Amino acid sequence: MTPQSKFTCQRHLFDIPADVTYLNAAYMSPILKEAAALGTQGAAAKLHPWEIGIPDFFNPPNRACRLMADMIGAGPDDVALIPSVSYGMAIAVRNLPLSKGQKIIVLADQFPSNVYPWQEMAKAHDAEIITILKAEDGDWTAPLCAAIGEDTAIVACAQAHWTDGSSVDLVKVGEVARRHGAALVLDLTQSLGVMPFSVKDVDPDFMIAATYKWLLGPYSYGFIYVAPRHQNGKPLEEGWIVRKGSDDFARLVDYQPEYETGAMRFNMGERSNFMLTPMAIHGLERLNQWGAAAIAEYLSSLTDEIAEKAQAMGLKVAHKAHRSPHMIGLAFPEGVPTGLPAALAERKIYVSVRGNSIRVAPHVYNDAGDVERLFAALKDLL
Repeated sequence: MTPQSKFTCQRHLFDIPADVTYLNAAYMSPILKEAAALGTQGAAAKLHPWEIGIPDFFNPPNRACRLMADMIGAGPDDVALIPSVSYGMAIAVRNLPLSKGQKIIVLADQFPSNVYPWQEMAKAHDAEIITILKAEDGDWTAPLCAAIGEDTAIVACAQAHWTDGSSVDLVKVGEVARRHGAALVLDLTQSLGVMPFSVKDVDPDFMIAATYKWLLGPYSYGFIYVAPRHQNGKPLEEGWIVRKGSDDFARLVDYQPEYETGAMRFNMGERSNFMLTPMAIHGLERLNQWGAAAIAEYLSSLTDEIAEKAQAMGLKVAHKAHRSPHMIGLAFPEGVPTGLPAALAERKIYVSVRGNSIRVAPHVYNDAGDVERLFAALKDLL
């Protein structure tokens, strides 16, 4: 986008019927129509494997990693491909030190893939898990920063909380973590691509994101950023493709002790993935073209409108200072009425329920008309 251009709804790029109001990207986003066609082409290529050449094993996944690096302000060798957040967290666990009595900090109700690994790690090292509660006004940042001390080994958190979109100021958290010598591990699955983020500003030790939500990509595909200070670490797998000279198929039995440079050693096996990689690339290309700042501004206009309408109905939302631009929780004082999500789905309006809230998560294919349809239905049903 040029500096003068204004981001507009991109619904025409998706296969969303006119009568569907899909406000559930935090659950799973649809892929772009062109991405679906590319995935189909990738599947069809396996009909003729003799046409799949050695460059096809390397060039597309390398491009995917470069696009992710561009998105987060990293170097092209700082990113590897992973199949899931839990895989990425396992890499972080394997490569971070933890001593008896030290603390690992997580947020209350954090997504399980960024909790279970730390629980097991703490148990194995006789360390302690500290769970941070959100402040009454919806602020995570202040209580999180206040909890980080000299005995903190690891801080594991997100940029946008998956239940309601309440936000964390990662620049501040990164500053405090570095001051106390604590490692910072981020799961940005619920924000990357639609909220600005730079590893240069935050300096995490590891940053992990799956593509099937806000990155408009396929399921079972994701990325891990590994800070240069950890790039000589231990991978989960010992795949052939991460070793020096792996592009010479005739010499693969000349076993190489050296890995490729940077984060390459942390790549998952079969990283080439001829079907999913083109789909992931297309989503990243679009998002990088549009820019996270422009997308965030556009989506914020929708969530601000959602917040205003929700409060007028007596529902509670987080203060704007602590809301993410793309996701908002509408809290019911007595809990979400029984049957409400199903009743909305019957009207082809799709949201998620998380705890006592309806989670509304618009993406680039939504507009003000979707917001109007949601609240017209809520007023009719409540």
